[in-house]
Amino acid sequence: MAIFRLNHAVLYVRNVAESVAFYRDVLGFGYTEGGDAYQGAAFLRAPGSTNDHDLGLFELGPQAGPSGAGQTTVGLYHLAWEVDTLGDLEDLAATLAEAGALVGQSDHGTTKSLYGKDPNGLEFEIVWIIPADLLTDEDRAKAGVRRLDLAAEVEKYGRDARSGVGISRILA
Repeated sequence: MAIFRLNHAVLYVRNVAESVAFYRDVLGFGYTEGGDAYQGAAFLRAPGSTNDHDLGLFELGPQAGPSGAGQTTVGLYHLAWEVDTLGDLEDLAATLAEAGALVGQSDHGTTKSLYGKDPNGLEFEIVWIIPADLLTDEDRAKAGVRRLDLAAEVEKYGRDARSGVGISRILA
């Protein structure tokens, strides 16, 4: 018996409607069936997911202060969502930048990542994983964090390069 993936995340937010709009309009999430039927809560599903829900949001109200996680309290740093293609990552970089939500981009060698913040200041990562058959010794040798040159990665692998890990790859 072993855990093999994250099923869903639940976040406390100041304003559910504002958070739903962000996750819907910027990241493409949609309501689950009945996911908008609860006062002060919402249940969303990632695009293409067959999961019951991928994200739950619970409203605390406007008096809720910012998260102190990583600064003054222990807590979760971020969640990471995987995209299917490098083109998806490139498109999301533009969407996040347009929304003023892109806060970083990193090259981790075998993965390429974007970092964003939602309206509550909660950070998330969006990751594309280099497929094993496309990995080079240079990719494997990169350790730590480097600046991501997304245009160079797209030129190297192509926009349609599919992620190397993930449940869609496992079941294919």
